[in-house]
Amino acid sequence: MYPFLLTAPTKDYVWGGTRLSREYGLDSSKERQAEGWMLSCHKDGESTVANGENKGKALSAVLAAHPEYTGSKGEGKAFPVLIKLIDAKQNLSVQVHPDDEYAMRVEGESGKTEAWYIVDCDEGAQLIYGFKKEISRDEFEQAIKNNTLLDVVNRVSVKKGDLFFIESGTLHAIGEGILLAEIQQSSNTTYRVYDYGRIVDGKPRELHIEKALDVTNRKMPKSTGKPMGEKECFEGFCMTLLTKCEFFTSTDIEISTQYTDSADNTSFVSLLVLDGEGTLEGCGESLEIKKGDSVFIPASSGKFTVSGKLDIIKTVL
Repeated sequence: MYPFLLTAPTKDYVWGGTRLSREYGLDSSKERQAEGWMLSCHKDGESTVANGENKGKALSAVLAAHPEYTGSKGEGKAFPVLIKLIDAKQNLSVQVHPDDEYAMRVEGESGKTEAWYIVDCDEGAQLIYGFKKEISRDEFEQAIKNNTLLDVVNRVSVKKGDLFFIESGTLHAIGEGILLAEIQQSSNTTYRVYDYGRIVDGKPRELHIEKALDVTNRKMPKSTGKPMGEKECFEGFCMTLLTKCEFFTSTDIEISTQYTDSADNTSFVSLLVLDGEGTLEGCGESLEIKKGDSVFIPASSGKFTVSGKLDIIKTVL
């Protein structure tokens, strides 16, 4: 048992940019890198282990052989989370994700609740988050059919450090010029309702109107755009609770010199390095880490220490 440095698969969706390769060192073989799946056991894009005796193996294969590495909160279930870096050079489609009940019944996988942490953004960048006011199903359907959906959605200006909790059923879209970290349930089920008339491979991208009508919460959104907790500073580091829900807990940790924590038997620990470089020491191992790295620390690994000057997102179940 040792900390796994992960290699992330990337997605070259039409709206993506190039920051993930230029700034974060992700796969540069594609023209675009819209998403890096930094921690994933999903069939549509799996992380692989880049170090140690498991080098070259899919993380899912390692966890299948050692389910205890996930921790008691996740053992016996499909791997529960997926963590991404997303570079939106253009607007993403307006979309919605179903909850667990609907998704399992209709799609055969979990639903998708997610959290967005704004890593960086252009001045004036905005995202779509729910509706301006509560509307009926019929009003929602007519807005889609009449191409007036953008008149009723809630647009929010964003800045670095904002946190948006996107509960399943919330209509949403990442706007152009936003770079964010997404912590989500391990699901790739997305229902698009509007895509700006984009053409891919000679035809419009598929929309999923009826399913979206079934699952969308048409009330005004709840989240304020602020992290759940206030920044707390200690010797060597500061930390801010970003979000805590039934699916995951994520914390931003700004390390100035050193940060020590522990992986207990309840959950693995995911560390996503947003900036800086340093050293991770734990389980008798020493691992150099830098901006763009993703590390999986198995449950029950015990104490670990990160030294250096880094900004990381820590996620546990």
